[in-house]
Amino acid sequence: MVQHHTKDKGDLGVAKAHADIVGQGFVVLFPATEHAPFDVVAYADGAFYRLQVKYRAARSGSITVHFRSVWNDRQGTHTKPVDKSAIDVVCVYCPETDACYYVRPSDHGASVTLRITPSRNGQRAGVLDAAGFRSLANLVGHR
Repeated sequence: MVQHHTKDKGDLGVAKAHADIVGQGFVVLFPATEHAPFDVVAYADGAFYRLQVKYRAARSGSITVHFRSVWNDRQGTHTKPVDKSAIDVVCVYCPETDACYYVRPSDHGASVTLRITPSRNGQRAGVLDAAGFRSLANLVGHR
């Protein structure tokens, strides 16, 4: 697999999300700034949904998304929790499955883990199957 710079990964995630969201019947709008808390806005039936897009590689059969921003500068590494009131949905693009998964951050704590393959120990309780998070339309109630 080709290694991507972090910015390239983010751009690929947004492109994949754009195609997936349009394929589900939404119009996709892009903010005119890189400083908005969301990357795209999905629109359908008179309603707007702010989406933040994350590129996440699968690890040990799962995808984990932390609801935070991390950046580096001369003073070191900084972490800031995502303002969950500023976004409606997080779209997670996974290159191993070439699929987008949609989660409402307000439904979860500081992070969420989606299983893309069954766990090795067969655990099912408390496991979130990624296949159940493929539809933005179902998450936001769009027909």
